[in-house]
Amino acid sequence: MKKLFKMSMMIVIVMIIAYPLRAQSDKEIKDQLKTKSVRQARREAKKLIKEGYYVAPGALLLDKQLENAWLKQLMVDDKGYPLYIVESGNSVAESQTAAKLQANETAKLNIAGSITTQVAAFVENNIANQQLNNEDAASVTQTVAAAKSIIAQELGRTIPLVEIYRKVGKNIEVNIRLAYDFRSAKELAKKIIRKELEDKTKIIQDKLDGLMDF
Repeated sequence: MKKLFKMSMMIVIVMIIAYPLRAQSDKEIKDQLKTKSVRQARREAKKLIKEGYYVAPGALLLDKQLENAWLKQLMVDDKGYPLYIVESGNSVAESQTAAKLQANETAKLNIAGSITTQVAAFVENNIANQQLNNEDAASVTQTVAAAKSIIAQELGRTIPLVEIYRKVGKNIEVNIRLAYDFRSAKELAKKIIRKELEDKTKIIQDKLDGLMDF
């Protein structure tokens, strides 16, 4: 009993000592990301200002917007996967409203393209494990690629990071950068792709489960 008590006490002590060390390590990582994002943002801001870009009145300063964007791009989980997908959209139109709307849609489509590419890689790895024939494997690949536009339409709330403008003759150019939670995007893509595969292929359920197991 005494040995068990001593062992329990040792575990508690180790946990008490280890927790602040881990917390400090996490803080150091965050500080490093912050420092790196500030450097990247300052360089990019100078470049964009020289190219004639500006922010809307009352908006965050350009370097602060870019700093937030770079920080989101650099953040990863404990497995090394990004926490956010960050993509840009650009458009030129006669009005600011029209250009902004199109740039926003382009950015969302690019987010959908990015997650589709990553999900396709996961699915491709599982195709061999499920021993699909060539016809079914080709159908899976085509269906995943075609899901991009559906995913873009189904995306929920995106996180606006950067919104900048510049005059192009009588028109206005808008450049937008958006972020989307990677895990949410992956789950959305899996749900959409699975439904498309169920509707358009004859692959049995257990093989579909295997394909979507990532």
